[in-house]
Amino acid sequence: MYHSENKGLVLGIMAGAAAAISFFLIWYHKVRKPWASIHLPAFLDFDNRFHFVGLQNETHNESGTVMTLHGRQLQVLEKLNGLVISVEELKREIKFLKEAIPKLEELVRDELQGKANAHRISPSHRATKKRKAETARGTPDNASSEEAESEGGYITAHTDTEGESEEEKGWVISSGATVVRSEEETKLTNLLQNVDHLHGGSVDDKKKSFRLLLEEKEQYGKHARFLWRLARAYGDMFEMTTDVEEKKKYVANGKISAGKAIQLDAMSAESHQWFAVMCGYMSEFESMQNKIKNGYLFKEHLDKAIELKPQDPFLYYLNGRWCYSVSQLSWIEKKVAAALFGTPPTSTIEEALQNFLKAEEMHPGYSKYNYVYLAKCYKKLGQKSNALKYCDSALSVLSVTSEDREAQKDLETLLLTLKP
Repeated sequence: MYHSENKGLVLGIMAGAAAAISFFLIWYHKVRKPWASIHLPAFLDFDNRFHFVGLQNETHNESGTVMTLHGRQLQVLEKLNGLVISVEELKREIKFLKEAIPKLEELVRDELQGKANAHRISPSHRATKKRKAETARGTPDNASSEEAESEGGYITAHTDTEGESEEEKGWVISSGATVVRSEEETKLTNLLQNVDHLHGGSVDDKKKSFRLLLEEKEQYGKHARFLWRLARAYGDMFEMTTDVEEKKKYVANGKISAGKAIQLDAMSAESHQWFAVMCGYMSEFESMQNKIKNGYLFKEHLDKAIELKPQDPFLYYLNGRWCYSVSQLSWIEKKVAAALFGTPPTSTIEEALQNFLKAEEMHPGYSKYNYVYLAKCYKKLGQKSNALKYCDSALSVLSVTSEDREAQKDLETLLLTLKP
């Protein structure tokens, strides 16, 4: 009995201690500062709890029931403490949100007002005009179309009808559908606007455009719209120099730049267009085998450019030149192509004519050379009256650019064959 009485006494003491601890915590919670958290006494701490229980177990090995009860009380107290802390944190978060909501409303209102006032300033886009009208005003031909015809008959040229995509205008659409322009995009867009303007100017302007692009290549060399313009500038330099080695260097670098642009943006019509142009330029210095290979590449990327930008008359003009040249391939060139690639390129004068007519339909008076090739096609088809008609149209366009002067030479030769 003595042992059982001691056991009851221990239980009573422990229950009283637990009740005292509970009342202490309730009192502490009421009087503590609002932002204070409940920190358990050291002996109630997680790390010390097992030490405390271990000591009790050493002292009261026979009192397993008592220690189990006490352990549960400690767990309850710990959970209550965690709940109180969570409630205090929730109160602080609610207070913060109440303070932040007016500022958020003001921010949203300012942003919506800025979006309503924003206007999109796209890069200036040169409109192609008839050369006769431009010459009458005494202005340089801003819509020049420089070209070169390869020994194998594959044609390339410059264009001034490149379109501008949303990405080219430097616009970035955020997840919240808010239109913003980053500082880097703004600088790049301004640079490209300046480059486009210089490209349509004099020889010195084109050289300046080329130098600007080279200076900014390290910073913007990972933008497709920068790289295809660099390829175009290499094409300008190719046309302006007479040194063969320099021509080879310019066209090689131009092809690399256009190829990188395609890798960055396979949906860029201009990147495919200028890659095709570089392939045509390279054929001037290649063997017959490489000329034919570049001819296939030229057609592949030209077709892709037309698919992506079907509204550009220059691309149909280029396609007409390719069709005309292929239709005039010699027997040996067709045999070499068949041996190397299985199937030689094929086209007809009729296909060439349709492309030239398409370019003229989309942009009447687009090119002096387009008129010359229309006359050539009709001559090949035996339609002399139509051939003379387009010769007259070509004569009405003054020779302003180097391409115009080349077209004039071809026109004079063609007229000799049409006159009785």
